[in-house]
Formats: sequence, structure tokens, C-alpha cells
Amino acid sequence: MKGLKMLIGYARVSKGDDQSTAAQKRALKEAGCDRLFEEAASGGRWDRPQLHRMLDHLRPNDIVVVWKLDRLSRSLKDLLHILEKLEAAGAGFRSLTESIDTTTPAGRMMMQMVGSFAEFERAMIRERTSAGLAEARAAGRIGGRRAKLTPRQRTDVVENVLSGRKSAAEMARLYKVSEATISRTVAAGRAQGSVATNSNETVI
Repeated sequence: MKGLKMLIGYARVSKGDDQSTAAQKRALKEAGCDRLFEEAASGGRWDRPQLHRMLDHLRPNDIVVVWKLDRLSRSLKDLLHILEKLEAAGAGFRSLTESIDTTTPAGRMMMQMVGSFAEFERAMIRERTSAGLAEARAAGRIGGRRAKLTPRQRTDVVENVLSGRKSAAEMARLYKVSEATISRTVAAGRAQGSVATNSNETVI
């Protein structure tokens, strides 16, 4: 019947472990689960057949129940992704061990806090990555890799090529780099020279 609530249990053990899902199944049945999905797979994997079967089976008002939060996923990113899929399907979520129930205001608030902490962690990682790249560029490295030419060599390349004293091919052989590297260095030097020239112009 449409709108009828169904408790759906999900039990998982890692593949190859000596564990069984027996204890989880017992707890889920005692919690009133009408249907159980069992899986033997790592909680860090997304491609779990029974997990996806369960997600496809969901209907509005259904509630997914697990014995413990890490049975659903060991990855916070995947856990939040799964919970978003449950929400999109109009289903709820319960974890028996942690006493989390997203069908209650307190449970929804707790999962929102978990999501906020996860987003904060991602933002901090992005910030550290950006800071590292900026520091690398300031030290003459692009994308964290050491620059092929030192600042003095770049200046020498620009001066020689732009003055016509040497060709790009000759400078490439001299510093044992590709002609493409020389071309990029000269283009950057020409652009900087143009900016410097424009900044020295007198406006009347």
C-alpha cells in the first residue's frame, strides 16, 4: 500500500572475514525490520550489489535500519551520499547502536551536524591545497613541481631571444629544456615587459 512504512534492515561484514551477519540480523529483526539485505563486502567500497538493491527498493516513508553506522559505510563521504539518496527517496534512517533516527528532529539535527563537519573538513583540505600551490608558485614551481629554469636562467633566455642574439632552439639546447619551455618563458617575459612599460607611461 502506498505510504505504508516499512523497516528495511541492512547487514554487512567485510568480505573474507570470519564474522557473520547473524548478530546484526538478530538485532535488526528485534527492531522490527520487515526485510533484510545482507552483504559481504568492504564498507569502503561503493559498488556493493545489495546496497544498491536496497536503495532501488526504497519507497517513501520506508526506514533503513543498520546495527551500527559503519555497517552502512566506513567512508564519511559515501555515508553522506547514501543518506542523501535516502532523503531523496523520502526514506528515513536509523542506527541502533548510535541511537540515530533521522525521522526525529534530534536525529535530523545530528546528521546535519555530521554533514557540516564533513563540509568543513573538505573546505580545510581545499584551503591547504591552495596554500601549498601558492607557495609552490612563489618558489618558482608550478603545480608543486620544481621549475625547469631558475629565475636567472629565465631572464637570460628572455633577453637573448628577444634581442635576437640567440634563437629559441639554441637556448633550449643550452639549458637542456624543450623549445616549448623556452617559448613559454619568452612569452611570459614579453608580457611582464609590456606591463612594466605600460606602468611607466605618463598620463597627461
